[in-house]
Amino acid sequence: MNKIETAVYNLVRKNPALKQTIRNLYQGVFDLMPRKSEILPEGYDYREGYFFGFHDVSPLSADETKLLAMHNSFDFRMPRPEEGLEVGYFDFNNGKIGEWHRLGISYAWNFHKGCRLQWLDNGRVIFNTAVDGKLCAQIIDIPSRNEKTIPYPIDSVYVSEKEAVATSFSYERLERCMPGYGYPYKDGGDTDKTAPDDTGLFLIDLNLGTRRKLLNLHDLAMQVCGCVEDEYLHFVTHTEFSPDGRYISFLYRRIPKEGDYMKRRSVMCVYDRHTEKLIVLPTQESGSHYVWNSRNKLVASVNLDGKNCHALFSPEDLSLVQPVDAEHLNSDGHQSFVNDDCFITDTYPDKYRMANIYLVDIDGNNSRLMAKVYSPKKFQTKDFHCHIACDLHPRVIGNGKWVCFDSPRTGKRGLYVIPLTY
Repeated sequence: MNKIETAVYNLVRKNPALKQTIRNLYQGVFDLMPRKSEILPEGYDYREGYFFGFHDVSPLSADETKLLAMHNSFDFRMPRPEEGLEVGYFDFNNGKIGEWHRLGISYAWNFHKGCRLQWLDNGRVIFNTAVDGKLCAQIIDIPSRNEKTIPYPIDSVYVSEKEAVATSFSYERLERCMPGYGYPYKDGGDTDKTAPDDTGLFLIDLNLGTRRKLLNLHDLAMQVCGCVEDEYLHFVTHTEFSPDGRYISFLYRRIPKEGDYMKRRSVMCVYDRHTEKLIVLPTQESGSHYVWNSRNKLVASVNLDGKNCHALFSPEDLSLVQPVDAEHLNSDGHQSFVNDDCFITDTYPDKYRMANIYLVDIDGNNSRLMAKVYSPKKFQTKDFHCHIACDLHPRVIGNGKWVCFDSPRTGKRGLYVIPLTY
């Protein structure tokens, strides 16, 4: 973003409704100008009518032969409970997308995070769905097609030789507070309560199908804010395990109950499973998207001292706050690590409706443009309750050989794979 765009963004960043209105008006002027040229590496492949969703999970199997995806039958409105999403995988061979294999149907999904489809191991996948109006997760063993139902929806998973666990929270509450990120189902909670102690951050044992509460919203409010702010609705979202499974990161957010409830506050938090303690990262009441590297450090989109940037944080050393190429990476984005010292990130469509993917060198404090992709205006989110946008959500796959992302550049939502060039 240029200096004027950055200044306006910083003024309205906590008000999504106002931000979207200003963006739409601003970009409308540039819609009258000639379309800019795209930049895509040679050798890319894609499939229209498919997407994967969020940037924090790799869709590629460990043996690099299967690429997870979801097939949608419509694009420009939010799904209703009875409208299923086809779940499956493509054959994958050295960067090329092959034949589609359907695994099942999800009835709990959205356009941003899909149904949280992800690998448990080389032969099993898990995703959210609903049975008889009740949210749950389904595990499918691909070779045998055996199925197992977990009686709770999941967000992120961690599997090791010792355990198979997943995070969870109230998707009904999330849909109330961030429409388009939760699911349109009741889960037994009262979404009008400020910070109830019967919901919060949960851990699911995938082997036993049991769930226990790690943190409740009342205690979160007391620890983070020092009080329960009754004028706000408090909620948890965007969870992720550290690679060693010790930490669970999440966004703790609040939105006003009355008036302009789209003015939200965010705090990035980490739960230490070893000490059972909460760690509040010094993100200055900001934070949107983030990922872990193998050194238990996170890179996150935050706003520090009034400036938007991507910065490195550590739950083991709260003094570590390291902005990365802040001069150029001055807008929100979705990150994915190539290795511990390098990550990719994207941008939202600019005034010309072009979204970028950058390769970022942390030690060198610089970034390089990898791709520039057109995003048709019809895929622009219409309002706070209709999140139909198709963000790139770039994901590094195949140990740094390729990048997989979603894009509507052809006029249809599509799944793309490009080579990762250094």
